Amino acid sequence: MAFLRRFPRSPFWFGGYTQPDGRRVQRSTKQTDRKKAQSIADKWEEAAKLAAQRRLGEAQSRRILSEIYATLHGEALPMKTARQFLTEWSSARKADTKPRTHAAYAQIARDFIACLGSRADLDISMLTKADVAKYRDTVRNRTSIATANKSLKYLRVALKAAWADGLTQDNPAAKIPTLKKTDGVEKRAFTLPELKEIFARAEGEWRGLILFGLYTGQRLRDIATTTWANLDLQKQEITLVTQKTGRRVIIPLVASIAEYLQSLPSSDDPHAPVFPRAYSLAIKSNGESRLSQQFHSILVAANLASERKREKTGLGRSRRRTVSPISFHSLRHTATSLLKNAGVTEAVAMDIIGHDSKAISQSYTHIDEKTKRAALEKLPRLA
Repeated sequence: MAFLRRFPRSPFWFGGYTQPDGRRVQRSTKQTDRKKAQSIADKWEEAAKLAAQRRLGEAQSRRILSEIYATLHGEALPMKTARQFLTEWSSARKADTKPRTHAAYAQIARDFIACLGSRADLDISMLTKADVAKYRDTVRNRTSIATANKSLKYLRVALKAAWADGLTQDNPAAKIPTLKKTDGVEKRAFTLPELKEIFARAEGEWRGLILFGLYTGQRLRDIATTTWANLDLQKQEITLVTQKTGRRVIIPLVASIAEYLQSLPSSDDPHAPVFPRAYSLAIKSNGESRLSQQFHSILVAANLASERKREKTGLGRSRRRTVSPISFHSLRHTATSLLKNAGVTEAVAMDIIGHDSKAISQSYTHIDEKTKRAALEKLPRLA
């Protein structure tokens, strides 16, 4: 049994035991109660004996630490494996996040658990910076730097929650830096000839989606989930709250969009989507990706992009996808470029597109509907 002793100038009991190398050591138990101090010293001695026999594994270490913690605090040490915590945490987020955010959290949790392998069944406090860096780099190798950085951001949120719950001493993900963009691929705007070729190749709802993308400058999912309630056909305006920034934007509808809307069947339901097929995809967790693939097919038909091959390689999702300089988001760049080329001020262009603008914040200027409509009417027609 470990022994106890007191020193004249300390109120605490010191426990003595033999280490695996045979040395006798004494450590303060930080306890004034002799019974508690003896229990802690005995646990130290038990751990030392197991270590000497090379049988002190993760499970034994956790048990001993838990027993010492219970002696000190009168309650069990909070412990969860990485797998258990991440699974429970991502499931709980369904109640307090939007469906897309919850789906992203759940996917990150599953991917990180898979990347951890057997380490997922260790206590979450055992996770290290190396575990997080390995995950970040794995995502980067199979997808892109942007996706890797986004995955790291979500993982930081999860492990911060573990720290807040007292399950870890720190957040190892917070110590891992994001990656700098080095692939040299930058999104660009479309030229006017490219725009006309794309529009000529588009069919059905995609003609409307492209018109909205160019003449409102909004993101694909915001456009695809537009309902008739967002449109004021008398004022010829569209009002949206962007899903990425939560910013409310009011944009005049140019003649090309008005003509397209007049060609659509009317609906008595204000909540009915303007683009039913696109809407049915956009509200799904992977819907935006599928819509982007459809737009890429239009780019291929317009000879502006190469077809993405789908041969079975045996690599599954580990195969890194090719980053293209043009996508539906390029319409947003195009709208900005065309407005500025037409002599529209930065403040007006940024207000239409929905970007934050220094010109707006510095002058506290309210951009009225007449000014924005005059600016949009300067844009060229596609057909």
